[in-house]
Amino acid sequence: MIEAQSVGRWKKIKQAIWSPLDPWLFFAMLTVYVMSLFLLYSADGQEFGQLENKTLHTVIGFILLWIVAQVPPQTIAKLAVPIYFVGMALLVAVEIAGVTVNGATRWLDIGVLRIQPSEIMKIGLPMTVAWFFQRYEGRLDWRHYLVAVLLVLLPGALILKQPDLGTATLIMASGIFVVYFAGLPWKAIFAAIAGFVAALPLVWQYGMHDYQKTRVLTLLDPTKDPLGDGYHIIQSMIAIGSGGVWGKGWLNGTQTHLDYIPEATTDFIFAVYGEEFGLIGNILLLLVYLVILVRGLYIAARAQNLYGRTLAAALTMTFFCYAFVNMGMVSGILPVVGVPLPLVSYGGTATISIMMVLALLMGIANEQKLHRPNKASKKG
Repeated sequence: MIEAQSVGRWKKIKQAIWSPLDPWLFFAMLTVYVMSLFLLYSADGQEFGQLENKTLHTVIGFILLWIVAQVPPQTIAKLAVPIYFVGMALLVAVEIAGVTVNGATRWLDIGVLRIQPSEIMKIGLPMTVAWFFQRYEGRLDWRHYLVAVLLVLLPGALILKQPDLGTATLIMASGIFVVYFAGLPWKAIFAAIAGFVAALPLVWQYGMHDYQKTRVLTLLDPTKDPLGDGYHIIQSMIAIGSGGVWGKGWLNGTQTHLDYIPEATTDFIFAVYGEEFGLIGNILLLLVYLVILVRGLYIAARAQNLYGRTLAAALTMTFFCYAFVNMGMVSGILPVVGVPLPLVSYGGTATISIMMVLALLMGIANEQKLHRPNKASKKG
């Protein structure tokens, strides 16, 4: 009797722990986390400092994920506007009293922590735009789409001033994805694309800093300045190429351990991965990311309302864009823009913000479970 009660109690505890979690997203996230531990240990010169911090960030992120995944999406939607305005206030605070690192002012020092407010907008912006469209569902017209675009441009402009073109572009993309999935007419989409292409000369002349122009030109010909502006791309391409099919093996990357790869634990950690684990390792990581992409779009397709559909689809596509842009810049097919590799690169705010993306997806998936008819009801 006592043994049966213990088994029953354990089953209830297990159910309480696992029920909020989506198995596909959770095990994909866990796989990437384990891979990142090996990478950080190697990239950080076989030191445990960043590895320990990464574990702490992930544990905190998992606790928040487990809590957020249990909250109904419509309840979280009520927090969208407050999160948006807090994020905007912090971005303004960065302009006033931000911490400058390597010529960019992107962080706020709040005593025990240094946070990057732009990471908050990864969540706050798409949530707010999705909430806005749900509020006016059934009576949307061009004015609502215009307001949504303004909601996207305001934080984007503040992030551009830091300057952080890569993060600004991707965060604005997260909001634009919501606008698109909310039913933006194709005519408006084609008009926006045509307008953007026509404005490119003006953007190049007046909207980009000199270092940003240099990054684009360096992408076209990194060998023009191999020891200066082209150094990052050339060294990362050498590292990935030298890994071959099977890689040099864990802790055996020469480019990594001779300190040729810049920012090896953050923006360029994919170069470390490619050198040590080769093409096979790259394919494995891509497959795990593909699982998250497909699962996220599946959750979006089965969402119960406009808010869930637009938010889940936008967050999934944003996650994919972050992975694609990071791998692209490290591989030399996109300009270097300082975008971390999701769940792999070192960085507390970035890690927690990506895990909140997964938490929101899990919450939307849990809402689907509540509305799914059980077998008994089908038979009835």
